[in-house]
Amino acid sequence: MSVLPFPLAEEPDDIARERGRKLFSGNTEFLKGVVAMAGLPPDDRIEVCFAGRSNVGKSSLINALTGRKGLARASNTPGRTQEINYFTTADSHYLVDLPGYGYANAPLPVVEKWQKLLKQYLSGRQSLRRAFVLVDMRHGVKAVDEEILTLLDRSAVTFQVVLTKEDKVKAADKDRVLDQVRGALSKHPAAFPELVVTSSEKGNGISSLRAIIASLV
Repeated sequence: MSVLPFPLAEEPDDIARERGRKLFSGNTEFLKGVVAMAGLPPDDRIEVCFAGRSNVGKSSLINALTGRKGLARASNTPGRTQEINYFTTADSHYLVDLPGYGYANAPLPVVEKWQKLLKQYLSGRQSLRRAFVLVDMRHGVKAVDEEILTLLDRSAVTFQVVLTKEDKVKAADKDRVLDQVRGALSKHPAAFPELVVTSSEKGNGISSLRAIIASLV
């Protein structure tokens, strides 16, 4: 039997599940919003970042991971938040919420400024262990996602795709979307060869993602 490229992440074993639970069992606090590289906190912790196009469910996923409903807040206007938001988890990790991309209504100078900051961040952050790129499972990988996947390739930053809103997709459509995502990722050398399927609303995949983050050293 052939092995599928980019298989789905398996449920963590008891040890990995507990490690992930403990990482997120304490307080996760908002540290600061950053608009320039000079404002980044010291790179003295393990760091993971979350990227995704506007309305992909990034804030909901971060809130589900941390068990705090109001920690990360989604803007009512896609692309409005242009800061890199830092959160501290335990005494060992930073969770980094990157601004949503793919917005059409933001002024061009704002978009260019954000793109420059993002490139600098991805290329120059030594403590960054993995980027999690969120993809809406209802739509799969879009052209706007390809832009950031290519940027991650060029920055030599390992990224892992997290499919969101799994509960909104009919069972008959899931394999089709997964095939599309696998095909898109096959072109990207920085892609970690495993997919995480999540539903923030139902809690699906949250323990797996917690365990993955806790395993990064």
